[in-house]
Amino acid sequence: MHRCLELAKQGAGYVVPNPMVGAVLVHDGKIIGEGYHQQYGSPHAE
Repeated sequence: MHRCLELAKQGAGYVVPNPMVGAVLVHDGKIIGEGYHQQYGSPHAE
């Protein structure tokens, strides 16, 4: 969850009025993907 919050903060100032969103995909205890909502109007990370 900490990594999700770190990723989400990268969208600060770019995604308003949407929320800042970070997402991490984990399989067998290993991160296999991650992303964040990069700008308003673009797809969300989740």
